[in-house]
Formats: sequence, structure tokens, C-alpha cells
Amino acid sequence: MSLPSHALRRAVGEIDIYLFDQILRGRFDGLSAVLDAGCGAGRNLVWFLANGYDVHAIDGDPAAVEATRALFARLAPGLPPANVQRGALDQLPWPDASMDAVLSSAVLHFASDDQQFQRMLRELWRVLRPGGLLFARLASSTGIERALPRLTGRVRLPDGSDRYVVSEAVLLTWTDALEGELLDPIKATNVQGLRSMTTWTMRKRGALR
Repeated sequence: MSLPSHALRRAVGEIDIYLFDQILRGRFDGLSAVLDAGCGAGRNLVWFLANGYDVHAIDGDPAAVEATRALFARLAPGLPPANVQRGALDQLPWPDASMDAVLSSAVLHFASDDQQFQRMLRELWRVLRPGGLLFARLASSTGIERALPRLTGRVRLPDGSDRYVVSEAVLLTWTDALEGELLDPIKATNVQGLRSMTTWTMRKRGALR
């Protein structure tokens, strides 16, 4: 027997629930070119591929790239395989202002230091068109400050993983520096004091061309 949850999973895949919230609220209505920067096996792309978006993706893992290309071939065979690239987020192969939306879910916190984090973020912003949407989920120090040696930078989290973390103040500073506009208040989810994940959603000032 097919369960309702199975039908939903076929429609949206294993999508990040916070990205799904943005879709439900109409944030991607009227957009076309979507880049998943750090796509993994494409778990966040099922809905976009099935609904006619011009999807692009990049990841440094060759196995992830192959899995995402297979997903493209199954759900959107009209999109060229070259839309999925193997590469680094701090050196994206796409032109300036070529994307209506950029997704970066659980990726930016793999930066090795401040410099790499800045390069990655600036590249995501570079390829985003004026008026475009940046959706990012990344590790933060919010709510677990006392468990960390510092509030931003590469640290060992209480769950034993090493991540580059940011504070709310850092994200607000970057929002201003990039001349972005927050679409939602910055939200953090504290996972029993073991780690904290923050959702950062902003629009690039200007109008979509």
C-alpha cells in the first residue's frame, strides 16, 4: 500500500525542510535558473527538476556529481549534463549574475578558515542576479556559545565534528557588506547542545533581469 508520506517523498525527495518552507511560501515562484552549490547527491533538487527549473549543480565529490547527473537524466532529461559540474565553491564556473537563486545547504561550514569562507560566500553572491535569492544553512555558534572556544571560525563542536561556525552578528555584518536584504530573521536550531544550524535567507538588492 502506498502511504501519503511516500507520495510526498516522490514529489520533493529528501529535501531540507527549511528549503521546503521557502518553496511553500512562494519564494521560488517566477524564478528559473537555480544553482545548488554543494549539491551532494541532489537531495534538494527533486522538486526543482520535476517542475521545469533550469537547474545547475556543483560538488567536489565525483560520486556525488555522477549521482546528481543520474537524477537529472531521470527527472529532467532535457537539461544538459554540463549543468552539473565537479568543482569548488570558491571558484564557480558560471558567469556573473547568471542565477536567479543559489542554494547552499550544509556546505559553507566546511570552510577551512576565514579566507576560504569569504571566497566561497563571495562566489555564491557573484553568480546571483540582482533580485535573486540566496538560501544558506550552516553551522553556527548560536545557543552553544559556552561550549565553544570562540564564536566564529573553525572549531570542534560538542558532537565531535570540526566545522567553521558563524555567529548571528557575523551573518548580519555580511548581509550589510554584500548589500543584501534579509527575507526572514536569522533562525538557529540548537540540537541538544551538540551543534547549532542556522538558516540565512536573503535577496540581492536590485531587480531580476
